[in-house]
Amino acid sequence: MTRWRLTIEYDGGPFMGWQRQSNGPSIQGQIESAIFRMTNELASVHGAGRTDSGVHALAMSAHVDITKHMTAHRLRDGLNALVRPDPIAILKAEPVADDWHARFSCIGRRYEYRILNRRAPPAIERAQVWHIPTPLDLEAMAEGAAMLVGTHDFTTFRSAQCQSNSPVKTLDRLEIIRDGEHIRIAAAARSFLHHQVRSMVGCLVMVGRGQWSPADIQTALDARDRAALGLNAPPDGLYFVEANYP
Repeated sequence: MTRWRLTIEYDGGPFMGWQRQSNGPSIQGQIESAIFRMTNELASVHGAGRTDSGVHALAMSAHVDITKHMTAHRLRDGLNALVRPDPIAILKAEPVADDWHARFSCIGRRYEYRILNRRAPPAIERAQVWHIPTPLDLEAMAEGAAMLVGTHDFTTFRSAQCQSNSPVKTLDRLEIIRDGEHIRIAAAARSFLHHQVRSMVGCLVMVGRGQWSPADIQTALDARDRAALGLNAPPDGLYFVEANYP
């Protein structure tokens, strides 16, 4: 048996999320189905994260154990052929140690949130960005973002369905970058709470619109209460960028 690390790109729009579920298609489920058709094995694919419905990935890391002997190229290309026409691509397949785990071996995760900040709506990037037609004050947003970096109790920015044992997380980076009409919000941490990135982005956008002051971010953080959340950003603009390992 070989444990394979898969690096996966996907458009989350057509799916109920990464994790397999009974009420609709999932990225995990579609890949497992492709593996079964390729190997006749009921294998479980374990991801570094569990993205929600509508959330995308540029390089999700996952692992799967397969008994059938094959090369990395054959596994990658075979899976890519079998997941069609779903918007899923296996970028890389590589053998790893038997004790390597996509989730538990991970020491850092990076997400990026993409905003299209212009009057005209997107034609090509529909469901891939959050379209905000009014100008945003990035200086104020950056001031608010700085208050979230570090180790905090992020209860306010945590979904009620979050299964994490603790609301305390260490946010290593929360940076706002403008590139013409596009704004990227880059977040990095060892791990995140459910909806944490979307909740932080939603509140930062309220600051950018002038609905909140930067200090209101600190007030919301200190409240440690989901009711203090200003806005949860839509899933369309969120991307799982990378999982880091030792």
